[in-house]
Amino acid sequence: MNSLRALDPCRRGFLRSLVGGSALFPGLVSQLISEEAARGGVADPLAPRAPHFPARAQRVIFLYMSGGVSHVDSWDPKPRLFADAGKTVSVDEFQGRKGEFSMFLKRPQWDFAPHGQCGTEVSGLFPEMAGCVDDLCVIRSMTSDHTNHYEATLGIHTGSFTFARPSLGSWVSYGLGTMNRNLPSFIVIAPKTPYAGGQVWAGDFLPGAHQGTLVMPGAEPVANLRRRVASGRLQALELEALAAVNRRHLGARPGDPLLEARMRSFETAFGMQMELPEVFDLSREDDATLALYGLERGSTQGFAWQCLVARRLAERGVRFIELIDVGSSDNWDAHGDMTTHAPLAKNVDRPIAGLLRDLKRRGMLEDTLVVWTTEFGRTPFNAAADAKGREHHHWVFSSWLAGAGVNAGTVYGESDDYGIRPGRNPVHMHDFHATLLHLMGLDHERLTYRHTGRDYRLTDVAGDVVRGVLKG
Repeated sequence: MNSLRALDPCRRGFLRSLVGGSALFPGLVSQLISEEAARGGVADPLAPRAPHFPARAQRVIFLYMSGGVSHVDSWDPKPRLFADAGKTVSVDEFQGRKGEFSMFLKRPQWDFAPHGQCGTEVSGLFPEMAGCVDDLCVIRSMTSDHTNHYEATLGIHTGSFTFARPSLGSWVSYGLGTMNRNLPSFIVIAPKTPYAGGQVWAGDFLPGAHQGTLVMPGAEPVANLRRRVASGRLQALELEALAAVNRRHLGARPGDPLLEARMRSFETAFGMQMELPEVFDLSREDDATLALYGLERGSTQGFAWQCLVARRLAERGVRFIELIDVGSSDNWDAHGDMTTHAPLAKNVDRPIAGLLRDLKRRGMLEDTLVVWTTEFGRTPFNAAADAKGREHHHWVFSSWLAGAGVNAGTVYGESDDYGIRPGRNPVHMHDFHATLLHLMGLDHERLTYRHTGRDYRLTDVAGDVVRGVLKG
């Protein structure tokens, strides 16, 4: 083989030679090998697959606010909660404890106002996102099954509140494959570890290629991404020599799924080495774009960086991108004082609005589904009349969708007068997941994987597509 041809990253023959990247992403290597063995050497698990029906969305950007954003202080206006603050209400459960509890209604910290042509009311907590409401479908009747962070975080990501199961992003990757073989189909960008840790992006029993790849904002978002030799030509020569040995080894063992899987995993690793550095290089973004996100030139930190990198990953064919704004501490868990929501909101408000506007002006919002959610809301009441904070509240909370196939400029469902329980059209976690899959062209009842003698799915044995959030 001519060694100069090995420098061409477009040639599959070159990619087949890249076994020298085995030091890169060893977890990917081992999981691909074990899964490929279990499946008997079935072809590339990341190969593109046709959806069950025509998809409205080609990709997802999933914005996750960790800790529990207060719905009654953000997306769900409650005039009676303002008017009746200080009065008492009776509830039959408080922070997971059953019984009869008398609670004091707590006034929202921020005032609400209508925005956009649609007139959707949003609080002053999110002034920039409020300017995008004509592109949003706000769901005010979300409901979950657990009041603890760990279980609720697991639920919003995997549909299971008790056992580790594949993440939503892994299911999408499994169902549709990748649009760019040089990049993972599922990427998570998070500055810190969230509640439930790596289970948030785990593939569990799905083929290992579908687990999320973690990117951490900073000078080196992915470890070991730079080549370890002096030049690309030297690396190509080394890899060519290794590939020759590898091909001879494979030739003596035709059809060996372990070897084939290992070679494929090296292709992905080198593809990332070739393409990800360019994704993280924001130097060619113009000043107007950086200003749109509120990102200072040269910065590699903050949610603005995460949002701009998400757009660049979406442009390059990554199927599912999740952004986590904070980790399992210093987050939206405002037990002590609701004013802690203010700096957290400032960190995400302009970047998210910038992302929506950027996608829209590039024509990408038409086939990109943007999801904003949290694991639960916060109580509209508290045990003390002068309490400054709010507790966990899974009975009802808010999320929103934007982009491909979404009924924009609308509100779906509602909570009761005080934001305590769903009042109309409740949307359970399984319904939420079924709807997201539907927008990607996937039938949640048909997207299954057989494991330990049972067909599993993201929505378990429940869930209905919420037709009211869909366009047309």
